[in-house]
Amino acid sequence: MIFFNEIKTVLLDMDGTILDKYYDDYFWEVYVPTRYAERQGITFEEAQRILFSMYKAEEGTLNWTDIDFWSRKTGLDIYKLKKEVANLINPHPDAEEFLNFLNENGKSIYLVTNAHNKVMELKLEKTGFHKYFVKTFTSFDIGYPKERPEFWERLRKIINFEPESTIFVDDTEEILHRAKQSGIKLSILRGVSSSKATPKKSDYFLTINSFREIIRI
Repeated sequence: MIFFNEIKTVLLDMDGTILDKYYDDYFWEVYVPTRYAERQGITFEEAQRILFSMYKAEEGTLNWTDIDFWSRKTGLDIYKLKKEVANLINPHPDAEEFLNFLNENGKSIYLVTNAHNKVMELKLEKTGFHKYFVKTFTSFDIGYPKERPEFWERLRKIINFEPESTIFVDDTEEILHRAKQSGIKLSILRGVSSSKATPKKSDYFLTINSFREIIRI
């Protein structure tokens, strides 16, 4: 275990970590199938079945969050649909307090997300969180999703962070394993990714339900 005052760099995921993942879950599981069903003249249930199969095939790849790819695949303007339900974009209630705390204590904060750049910009504009980050990185900037070791190799070359004085918070265990393999001292699971979902618990990583728990490390 390390103490928070030893931390210099904080890497934060976006969806599910600082932002409520309900927006994304609702969008891909309900809103897109609804619009796809209307376009194809099929039932909502059939649209879900087709789309969920498509999603599964692209999991862990850049296509997974590429809204241009999904626009071509579905015949829908995904970015337009994203904006139609942008009122559902919300930060976790403890996120801004934590970001302020990090800035006040001189930590270098970087956003590292698999989200498409246009979607990231939409969310940061909606929340006003841009100002807290030294720099933001999407998997499209790096060329690999966070599930791949190449993402972390390239990120470290760009930022030149010290793994032993860096923490990373994400809501996906597979990604935390990759970060740990890259040498990051402390990878942390955000247990509450969506306000509508049951909290998760990891057998391998420190799990937090509130950012206030990190402050006490």
